[in-house]
Amino acid sequence: MIADDLIIQTITPTSHDLGDFRVYRSLPVKGRTMVGPFIFFDQAGPAKIGAGQGIDVRPHPHINLATVTYMYEGAFLHRDSLGTEQLIEAGAVNLMTAGKGIVHSERSPDDERVKLSKLSAIQTWLALPDRFEEMDPAFEHVGEGGMPVIDDGHVRARVIMGSLWGETSPVTTYAQTIYADIQLSPGGRIAIDPSADERALYVSGGDAALDGRMLAPQTLYVLRPGTSATLMSVDGGRVVLCGGEAFTSPRHVWWNFVASTQDRLMQAREDWEAMRFPLIPGDDQEFIPIPQGRPKTVSYP
Repeated sequence: MIADDLIIQTITPTSHDLGDFRVYRSLPVKGRTMVGPFIFFDQAGPAKIGAGQGIDVRPHPHINLATVTYMYEGAFLHRDSLGTEQLIEAGAVNLMTAGKGIVHSERSPDDERVKLSKLSAIQTWLALPDRFEEMDPAFEHVGEGGMPVIDDGHVRARVIMGSLWGETSPVTTYAQTIYADIQLSPGGRIAIDPSADERALYVSGGDAALDGRMLAPQTLYVLRPGTSATLMSVDGGRVVLCGGEAFTSPRHVWWNFVASTQDRLMQAREDWEAMRFPLIPGDDQEFIPIPQGRPKTVSYP
């Protein structure tokens, strides 16, 4: 199969300048809301944060999804309405399951604010299957050494979620999910398994090619189901592989909410406006308000 037949959609992310750093958002976009359970895909940074400055993502709510924060560089202090307070650093992952509702914040820790620091992360949301949408919220953290790594000297791939290359991550999954951080040395190559229903590759830095086709940085490539391919790099690159089972029931997205019905989204909106969500212990003095205007939902499929 020629390389062009391996890729069924190429997504150039929208770019948002948040002052101290830039965010590249690949999902959701018009014509593609999900890849497997992944319904939101952001690359934050890379950025340098000046001494005396920091990132403050104020308290905000989620429902019916799980957020996944994977750090390349830097650190965030995660707090949530369960009472969790967890520092996440490079190579670690935070999985926060919103279920019926949770509030969280992510801020630069104090020791990062007093010096010149770096920030680079991949932040994703996973839609929850129908049976888990209204589960009790939960949180788990897995450090850099807690996930399996495949390393042949030319490729170093960390399995963040699911099973790949004969290894399985301990991070909880609710739907069949694959998620990996692939670091390619010059000349490195690795097989991309065809087993998941839906798959995508995202080049977060450097260069990469798929069966000879060059892939552009900060671009998400949705792969044709059932196809095998080889990922490689000339000068070295970093690539995210994500995907999993295709959802057959619709998902609607508005602001920080994901649900299988639009009524549930509107209920969450009303609950946040009325401050019926639980608060974060130790971080309850400010919050991100509901966007103004009539909600416009994005739906899949």
